[in-house]
Amino acid sequence: MTAFSIVLLAMIAAFLGMRLYSVLGKRTGHEQEPVLPRRDDRPASPAPVRLDETETISAPQSTVPSGAGLVYEPAAEIGLRQLLATDRQFDAGRFMEGAEAAYRMILEAFWSGDRDTLRDLCDDDSYEGFVEAMDARAARGETLENRLIGIDSAKITAVELSRSEARITVRYRADISAITRDADGKLIAGSMSDASQTDDHWTFRRQVGSSDPNWLLDEAEAA
Repeated sequence: MTAFSIVLLAMIAAFLGMRLYSVLGKRTGHEQEPVLPRRDDRPASPAPVRLDETETISAPQSTVPSGAGLVYEPAAEIGLRQLLATDRQFDAGRFMEGAEAAYRMILEAFWSGDRDTLRDLCDDDSYEGFVEAMDARAARGETLENRLIGIDSAKITAVELSRSEARITVRYRADISAITRDADGKLIAGSMSDASQTDDHWTFRRQVGSSDPNWLLDEAEAA
């Protein structure tokens, strides 16, 4: 074989090799991705707020409803896991967003005498308790000019689960400015320039398996 023939065969082999690489070296969109993630320098994704019963609970790294840190206290962890095992749609982060909104709405409704809002957010016993207090206030001719300045923290402290009902207790620490006036509009208590710190424990309940996603206020206590 002449030197020219050897060179020609080598060029043909190189050409065929490049053609094979151009086909086999490309993804067609049907290849299986690696089961385990590759080790690289990409930053890890932020941990979600949702709790997963199959994984260790860790503190959220990005947005949480009540500031940095967990939305529950350690004592509530077992109850939360049991609730998640029963209701896979439950999300602690979304619950706390609703719980903070409910705290504000219920307080403002009570202060202003808004019975319709209280009826929507409270169970029968809690609603009757608020109505009784509002009626007594009206009988004395008193009005409230309270304002929720802000919620410093809100965390789940306890979770109770029965066959028919779930109950979640939330501890709120907030700053409230309060003023009480008599029938003539005279200031008889409080000051808008001097906020009071509160430490409230509210318990919400919901029927397990209910199609209604809303939680109702069951109890409201001040520490």
